[in-house]
Amino acid sequence: MSAQTQKEWSCLEALGLSQKELVLAEALQMEYDALSRLKQDKGVPPGDSGKAPTLPKECPPPCRPIPSPPGGSSLLRGLSSSDPSLNHLQPGGAQTPRPSPARASTSRGSYSKDPLYILETPGKEDYYFGSSYGDSMGSGSALSLSKGLPLPPDDPPPAIPPRNPLPPSSSSDNPFLPPRSSAHVPRDVNLFTPEEELPKLTTRESLNYDNLNDALSRLNGDWLAPRGRRVNGDQSGKPVARSKTLPPQVPPRTYTPLQKSNKNQRRVSADPVSLGSRVNGFGYELFQVSEEKDEEVATFCHMLDVLRSAYPCNERSKNAGLVWSACVGPDQLQHGLGISIKVTVISDHFTEPLTFTCDGSSTTDLLIYQTLCYTQDDLDHIDMDDYLLKICGQAEFLNNDQPLATLEYIQQCLKFDWDIRLFLTKRSTVNTELARVEEDDGTASTMNHNIMLQERPIKQTVTREALTLLLDTFHNEAESFLLSEGELPLHVERLVQSVKALCSSLAAVETPDITAALNHLPACPCRLHPRVLKDVSVLARRENRDSVVEKLTAAILDLVDLYCSTFNANFHPAPQGTRLATPSQEAGLVTNVLSFSVYAAHRVPITWAASYEGFFLSCSLTHGGVELCAPQHTSKQAVSKHLFHLVVWDQRICFPVQINQLPRETQLTVTLYASALPPPGGAEEKGKQRRSIEALGWVTMPLFNFRHILTCGRRLLGLWPSTPGSGNARSSSPNFSQPDSIILQVDFPTSAFEVRFSTPPPADFCPQYEFSRLDTISQIQLQNVLHKKSLFWLTLEDRRLLWEKRAFCQAQSGALPLVLASAPCWEWACLSDIYALLRQWACLNHLDALGLLHASFPDQELRRTAVQWMDSISDSELLDFLPQLVQALKYECYLDSPLVRFLLRRAIGDIRIAHYFFWLLKDALQDSQFSGRYQHLLAALLCCVGRGLRDEFDRQSWLVSILATLAQCVRDASPSSRQAILREGLEEVKHFFSVSSSCRLPLNPALLVKAINIQSCSYFNSNAVPLKLSFQTLDPRGDNVNVIFKSGDDLRQDMLTLQIIRVMNKIWIQEGLDMRMVIFRCFSTGRGRGMVEMIPQADTLRKIQGEHGVTGSFKDRPLADWLQKHNPTEDEYEKAVENFIYSCAGCCVATYILGICDRHNDNIMLRTSGHMFHIDFGKFLGHAQMFGNIKRDRAPFVFTSDMAYVINGGDKPSSRFHDFVDLCCEAYNLIRKHTHLFLNLLGLMLSCGIPELSDLDDLKYVYDALRPHESEADATMYFTRLIESSLGSVATKLNFFIHNLAQMKFSSSEERPVLSFAPRVHTLKSDGAIRNLYVCRHVRTYTPSKGTAYVVKVEREDQQVAVLVQRSFEEFHELHSKLRLLFPSSKLPSFPSRFVIGRGRGEAMADRRKDELNGYVWHLVHTSPDVAQCDLMYTFFHPLPRDERPGTVVNALHSRPSEILWAPVSGRVVGEVKLSISFKSDKLFIMVMHIRGLQPLQDGSDPDPYVKLYLLPDPQKTSKRKTKAARRTCNPTYNEMLVYERIPRGDLQQRVIHLRVLGDGAFWENTLLGETFIPLKSLAPGQHWVDWHALGTPGTDVPR
Repeated sequence: MSAQTQKEWSCLEALGLSQKELVLAEALQMEYDALSRLKQDKGVPPGDSGKAPTLPKECPPPCRPIPSPPGGSSLLRGLSSSDPSLNHLQPGGAQTPRPSPARASTSRGSYSKDPLYILETPGKEDYYFGSSYGDSMGSGSALSLSKGLPLPPDDPPPAIPPRNPLPPSSSSDNPFLPPRSSAHVPRDVNLFTPEEELPKLTTRESLNYDNLNDALSRLNGDWLAPRGRRVNGDQSGKPVARSKTLPPQVPPRTYTPLQKSNKNQRRVSADPVSLGSRVNGFGYELFQVSEEKDEEVATFCHMLDVLRSAYPCNERSKNAGLVWSACVGPDQLQHGLGISIKVTVISDHFTEPLTFTCDGSSTTDLLIYQTLCYTQDDLDHIDMDDYLLKICGQAEFLNNDQPLATLEYIQQCLKFDWDIRLFLTKRSTVNTELARVEEDDGTASTMNHNIMLQERPIKQTVTREALTLLLDTFHNEAESFLLSEGELPLHVERLVQSVKALCSSLAAVETPDITAALNHLPACPCRLHPRVLKDVSVLARRENRDSVVEKLTAAILDLVDLYCSTFNANFHPAPQGTRLATPSQEAGLVTNVLSFSVYAAHRVPITWAASYEGFFLSCSLTHGGVELCAPQHTSKQAVSKHLFHLVVWDQRICFPVQINQLPRETQLTVTLYASALPPPGGAEEKGKQRRSIEALGWVTMPLFNFRHILTCGRRLLGLWPSTPGSGNARSSSPNFSQPDSIILQVDFPTSAFEVRFSTPPPADFCPQYEFSRLDTISQIQLQNVLHKKSLFWLTLEDRRLLWEKRAFCQAQSGALPLVLASAPCWEWACLSDIYALLRQWACLNHLDALGLLHASFPDQELRRTAVQWMDSISDSELLDFLPQLVQALKYECYLDSPLVRFLLRRAIGDIRIAHYFFWLLKDALQDSQFSGRYQHLLAALLCCVGRGLRDEFDRQSWLVSILATLAQCVRDASPSSRQAILREGLEEVKHFFSVSSSCRLPLNPALLVKAINIQSCSYFNSNAVPLKLSFQTLDPRGDNVNVIFKSGDDLRQDMLTLQIIRVMNKIWIQEGLDMRMVIFRCFSTGRGRGMVEMIPQADTLRKIQGEHGVTGSFKDRPLADWLQKHNPTEDEYEKAVENFIYSCAGCCVATYILGICDRHNDNIMLRTSGHMFHIDFGKFLGHAQMFGNIKRDRAPFVFTSDMAYVINGGDKPSSRFHDFVDLCCEAYNLIRKHTHLFLNLLGLMLSCGIPELSDLDDLKYVYDALRPHESEADATMYFTRLIESSLGSVATKLNFFIHNLAQMKFSSSEERPVLSFAPRVHTLKSDGAIRNLYVCRHVRTYTPSKGTAYVVKVEREDQQVAVLVQRSFEEFHELHSKLRLLFPSSKLPSFPSRFVIGRGRGEAMADRRKDELNGYVWHLVHTSPDVAQCDLMYTFFHPLPRDERPGTVVNALHSRPSEILWAPVSGRVVGEVKLSISFKSDKLFIMVMHIRGLQPLQDGSDPDPYVKLYLLPDPQKTSKRKTKAARRTCNPTYNEMLVYERIPRGDLQQRVIHLRVLGDGAFWENTLLGETFIPLKSLAPGQHWVDWHALGTPGTDVPR
């Protein structure tokens, strides 16, 4: 096949036809042309019987020139068979393709610039749009996916197969055709641009289109022509020319024009044309229309126009074009008030920065005023609104009326002790390119253009040009069949082949009418149907052939009409107009049962015939996921062969439900099942396997459309394939995005009136009662149900109770979702009572209203109320829940909804919301089921935000595309070549910034960068090989922005985890508990790729522990030593330890609740400021990482002994550990109060496609972790046990160790060993040469742990005074180990043995080790210069901060305050015990929480204390209660509840608690460590005591 022929075939395939169909069509046409020429040569007259007549030489001229189709005159002549040489011309008539203009030449004011990267799919040619989309997509004929390359030229029209020629004549002389013009190009079908002044007249009637034309011109006149289009180009609404060779005996199938309406017709997409100017062969024409022919889409666009009009561009408050700094909620405001804030202001108006100290309640404009006082002499004529404060280094501005303490940036700086640096500038000098302009306001809303900018998975099956070709082929074959008297089987075969080609292009659908018409034809090789015509002689009569053709023509026209109303075609058989007024009837009054007919499943794969048998359909009605009645099933049928393979049922489905019992949002779900055929085998095995039934596909559709009209007529429904997890959220749209989807043909009853579902008004009366009026048993039962906090676990009995007692629950606002979920039905008759309940219920806050947006609540009025309640949420709070709201859009029944309007309205008013909304919608496009809806929503967002923000999104998408390609290349490369590939790829990023002067990062719209720092970029040696990128900010006053870009990892789970942790942190802050959490940004920019913020000055635990060797994970001191190294002063270290305690407690609670697994020491990081945080959340909700069959995450959460070492200040428990436990329990209980919020947040994400959050079992994990049914005391005891379990788990350290071994292969050989306790490296050059070393003595130390330190006298050359430093034996051993790594071949002195027999704390052992260490350091000084003068030696003997304290050279007398604060003191008090005491319902609850300050035993060891209680008077000793024993500690933690039941209220005042603390000894010899007596005479019922009580020795009077 020649290259030219291949090009012609490819052009035809671009029209939507397969090559097989094209070959068939061309072969039929060639045979027909040859037969026609043969008959013309013979000169047979038309009326000669038995021979085909010749075609007429001329046609009578029409009453006016025939309008040309959008393809131009060349396409018209090709379709009319007049000149085959014109078949390869361009649509405009030119001989060569006309290239599109470059991007840079596009004017700003039009849609001609296409942001090509808003949704890109590199390398997928399926998403190049050729002429098949050109007519309907409206801007350019191709979509280039390679940035920086010129757009490909417009695709040529298809090569048309040879047609029956007309009498030769030139195109200029042809009276039937308008003159050709090279200016004819395809036009945007959304634009009305009159081409010429032609009379719009029918044959005898006239239609007045003046009003319609005027309206369309007014609405669309301001639009500029898109790229590659001309305003005065070809009209899109002209009919396609048809050949007129079909005999007149075939009755014309005409469509009467619809009545004209006075309504706004701006959505009418077909241009006004004559409907009856001439009678074609089929009596109808294909009109080109826009995609907004869909009435729902057109209504949606009108809504967008109205919505946008409420936010004009001149309203500065909603169109500032700036990214405002996020603010905290009002509940968090009190946390920042009353504090002093130090602010540094920089400006071009003064040379030196100004520093202010102001109160947190000071507003931004007050700070601006104070600053201007230093620069302006007269402030009377200065408007503070003319100035703005910007964060240095970011494109983020502070709102002038906001208090400083409410700004998230200020609170972040206060948390991490960062300097607050602001830049003062005039508002007039600020770049506002993101703001909307008047041109944006004047642009009408359209879906066409903005959907074209996206990756478009929905591809049309056939175009208008291709269908015209196939209709003409059928037309000719029908004519040949009618006129032929002989060779009937041949003509039947050709006719059936043409029908098959037509049906194949129309989604391979064979309607029953086509089947019935074909059954009147005899059998032929391409259609061996059992019900074909047996007696061929019947067709010998002309009237019988006329009848067959008439039925076949009518069936084909019905199929074309059905296809156009189902698929996204760029044409329609009749012009689009206003619907005639149809009488309607209220659905609540229709008592007919719901029924419909199922004909067949089309496009069945041929392989199913051999793999399955017994195909049947299961039809069910659901509302909010609940079935309304039992499913109805069809009979079982096999695959049959008609024109195609299909399964025919032709069966009526009747539901036992009346239409007035159907809720408005009822969904019809049809599932296709079949029995799998077993493989060849024994009969018994075969019989068993035959019983297995598989679901092959499903489709869901609403019974009432967006106008609340009951569905009627014939429908084609594409089935979605049944895959695991597809039932979480089911799209209400059929599957037409997959070209091979099974299509189901369903016929709904039609009637003379529409069945409309009107919203009933709320009932006038709704009872409401106090909860206390219920009896005690009912109160307890109802409280137990309400404590479930979520509708997912309500039983039938729970639902019955809630609905029955709904009038008593209205005081509890959070109970509304549970009550509404228990409503027995949502039919029309019940809605009045439900709406009355909804109106009377207390207004929910926006957090509780989230629960009403789940799929279980599809009712439109209910969701509208929920959105109305959410309207009070601030923009900053909205960002916290935006991912859930984007997912909730899946649960909306229709395209337009209150939630959509709410999100678009907020996106118009805030750039930050628009930014994240864009990326969330872009990511949601990957969900094939909902891609159609999200395409329209993304297009709506792009319509609303204006051209400036669209260009910014284009730049971001382009940058992400480049980075994704680079990351994938680096990941796929060999380790040795990765660095070179990275450097090469970064040059493309550099080129991007040379084209685009700046770009905002998807992580944060305030991060405006202008270049990439190639030298600072690298990659990480992990499985995903993420890139470490460093960008240079546009603001010269800012530091570089460091981010991680991942490709190959799904970051949506990390996004969700960090979002939940961020919400937890805000709850803690609202309650006055700042857990010092580090929450970094992470954002998914598409499936398998995204950006992660890098936290500065942080290291992983593996790197910290690795400083102590490969076994560092088993040691207790690495974290404490690392913090000491980076915080040398005592105050700095204490601050770092405090930050560590709080952040560690927060991490323990958050990771436990979310079930975060795969916690190795590379997934936990520590900042030098002491803040601990987790990263990489690839496993959560209890989905643990497995090592074979072994669960690697065995502990509830990561809390190891080295973390406890930092908290305690040593290896023994201290009172700070009590604080840590109390923090954990308090934080845990605060989150438990908001159980419903977290269940709502996670429940709305069940359908997002995250594998580990896919069903209710995953949600149940969080529910079980939060334990909402338990009291705070029980939850405190529970979490205390979790802390003990985690601390005692050896599996965590073993997991760290195994990970260390696994990561050793990634360690660089160029890394130099460093000392774990030295903050920096010192050298011989910096410190001076060491002349001599001498270990002079040893001293006793108590911090960071008890032990012995050795004082070394360091003498240096050129220094008169020796320096004394102290080092422990372990630190000497670390020096020796690092020297062995650094000098493996050198002769190092032997090191003293670390192992001792007996007690190692004695003076004798310390003296012996001092002498051994003396010999060791002497040999080190006198060994080879390489060793003696290395950096390790000079770093080791350089004085540390602990060596330089005034007054002494050792820190033995400077123990930690926590150790001396609660050490046993002389006197009678020997410690304290913390108790929680309460009395309720004749029960006394005593929680033993902590003990501090117990005395050691006589031998100096720590006791094993436990607590024993007696409730006096108790002569029989029956009130004894005791706790478990703590091991080897003077500061134990218990958190154990001891309960005394049946204590009358009157007896309580006579009772005294006798508490004794005993040491658990061997052979039941217990030592009394302390005791106390606590009278209960002042304890009132319901009162709660939490206090410390002093412990004394026997006979000691201690405070009671």
